[in-house]
Amino acid sequence: MEEHKLVIVDAINNFFVWIFSNIGITIKKGSTIIPSHIIMAIIATLIVIIFFKLIVKNLKLFPDKMQNFLEALYKAFQSLIDDVIGHEGRKFLPALATMGIFIACANLLGLFPEMASPTANLNVTVGCAIFIFVYYHFQGMKKHGFLGYLKTFAGPAWWLAWLFFPIEIISHFSRPLSLSMRLFGNIFGEDLVIIIIASLIPYIAPLPMMAFAIFTSLLQAFIFVMLSSIYLSGAMASEH
Repeated sequence: MEEHKLVIVDAINNFFVWIFSNIGITIKKGSTIIPSHIIMAIIATLIVIIFFKLIVKNLKLFPDKMQNFLEALYKAFQSLIDDVIGHEGRKFLPALATMGIFIACANLLGLFPEMASPTANLNVTVGCAIFIFVYYHFQGMKKHGFLGYLKTFAGPAWWLAWLFFPIEIISHFSRPLSLSMRLFGNIFGEDLVIIIIASLIPYIAPLPMMAFAIFTSLLQAFIFVMLSSIYLSGAMASEH
């Protein structure tokens, strides 16, 4: 099945083709300079940044409905982190909340006309998973020191290190694979089902699936943040 070319992606790529042609670099019109998933990820990022910039500028002493919603969202992230990591984990709230909100926005983007979910592309989900993988290991080494953090891989007793260490290594390297494939599979699958239904019976028939996709998009963002919190909790603990 031929991939549908998005209008905004074509426009941006043609713009870059025009720029390159004016500086003497010949590129065929219609060539893909920036892939669609990168453009969609940038759009999702800009939506989140602009939205929160506008909200922060209009904070009120007596909050309106939107401010109440955002405060409730903040409390929800804080409560999740407190439950999984403890109060020590509140310093991770900016990173985890930013990742969760970006993923939620990216998941939902594909429900709009002439848009696509960047998280329906494996490159984006792998990038998110690698960030979490590097981030929680960095925090673990920051707390315990490099050698101290490696000791947490050795198990409860030194004489079991030969058994626990390879198991822990395999377990940790499977985490980004699990995070990326779960998110990619769910979002790609739901987008594909919506496209198939819309191609068979347009307009009305896809609406129930689109409504369900809103729920699953938010659920996948929550699962990603929850698992990331669990990994951070393990990295910060004295023993695994």
